[in-house]
Amino acid sequence: MTNAIDRWFKLTERGSTWSREVRGGVATFFTMAYIVVLNPLIVGTAPDATGAVLGIPAVAAVTALVAGVMTIAMGVIGRYPFAIATGLGLNAFVATSLASEMTWADAMGLVVLEGLIITVLVVTGFRTAVFHAIPTQLKTAIGVGIGLFIALIGLVDAGFVRRVPDAAGTPVPVQLGSGGTLHSWPVLVFAAGVLLLAVLVVRRVPGAILIGIVATTALAIVVEAVAGPGPVFGADGSVNPGGWSLIVPEMPDKVVDTPDFGLLGEFSLLGSFERVGAVAALLFVFTLLLADFFDTMGTVVGVGAEAELLDKDGRLPGIGPVLFVDSLAAVAGGAASTSSNTTYIESAAGVGEGARTGLASVVTGVLFLLATLFTPLVSVVPSEAAGAALVVVGFLMLTQIRTIDFEDYGVAIPAFLTMVVMPFTYSVTNGIGAGLVSYVVIKVCQGRARQIHPLLWIVAALFLAYFAIVPLEDLLGVD
Repeated sequence: MTNAIDRWFKLTERGSTWSREVRGGVATFFTMAYIVVLNPLIVGTAPDATGAVLGIPAVAAVTALVAGVMTIAMGVIGRYPFAIATGLGLNAFVATSLASEMTWADAMGLVVLEGLIITVLVVTGFRTAVFHAIPTQLKTAIGVGIGLFIALIGLVDAGFVRRVPDAAGTPVPVQLGSGGTLHSWPVLVFAAGVLLLAVLVVRRVPGAILIGIVATTALAIVVEAVAGPGPVFGADGSVNPGGWSLIVPEMPDKVVDTPDFGLLGEFSLLGSFERVGAVAALLFVFTLLLADFFDTMGTVVGVGAEAELLDKDGRLPGIGPVLFVDSLAAVAGGAASTSSNTTYIESAAGVGEGARTGLASVVTGVLFLLATLFTPLVSVVPSEAAGAALVVVGFLMLTQIRTIDFEDYGVAIPAFLTMVVMPFTYSVTNGIGAGLVSYVVIKVCQGRARQIHPLLWIVAALFLAYFAIVPLEDLLGVD
């Protein structure tokens, strides 16, 4: 049995071990378990066009359920250490742009439709072909950009970097901590976590990422018990700048809670076409499709490169099943009312622990399924602890930059735009789009149009439409 599992997941072939896969799976779970808390706050509280809300408990339960099932599927079928959960950014788009124009069932129907379309693109080989058409150095830039992106996510989620309260009155949009200082206990816990993780990684301690997350969480629990900084937002709506960003690290009153899966199947596939019209509905689907299409591509390249799983051409062997499971995850997310599910960049945390196979994803998925019962315990790990891990993992991914040829400006500038646009716009898709469009334009102006893969012309045109979606809506008369 053990040999069969080894052969299926390719443990020996990829130089991994059971212990590394388990550690990696647990580390990935802890760095993305926040989605079980965050997604309900975004999707579960937003009213639709009728004023109806889905509710936090119900969304939390299905968020963990779909993440668990699809991550296990990714591990068993895709056989790579990629974890799946509700896509951040896409869930906000669904909550603010879709649900506000229609019912929640209609909005989730559009997500299902987008997932079905992208599944067809995988089955026909189009999605894989686009993946292979992207130049190797741009794929490397995608990985570096994701490293910068997740580092920024960690810094922002921990409150180490914050928005300036009145950004309109200053050319500086962000600042260090609150008021330019690190005076809060939670931020100091985060800083201690980053230093601890850095030391563990430098000393090459096995389980460094997981040890760092657990140790930082333990410190956070002690700090909360002694100093009691509390949450950023009080129950009465008051703001506490020195509080914990998302999760207050304290042992919950209740360890086990009965999950509510009542949202499963609550979607209307074509209801949005009747409510907002065919043109508007199709534009919504196009926006979802393009974001989902390239978010996963960027994640697969970045995490795959960090795990040294890519071939000499920057391709991930056997990527078809990975993209197929990811596309089905979008369908599952809409069908369960969690919003589109996608492959997570936080999978890099597991890779940092040595995970190289789908066995790590199985571990992560099982933990998500357990989280449907133990949701109170999931909320113990604060953003400050998970954020510290993301910063260090971001550095590890950044090291890939050494393989980019910065002497060739025709590639270096698109690579640079790819790397900086991702974190600065908080979107993997935007970074990939900026890189590919600039690559095509520069090659044409250099008189090297023949070097452009035919599919990149199509992709660049689609990204131009993506970036110009508002003028297109105005042109087509879509409100």
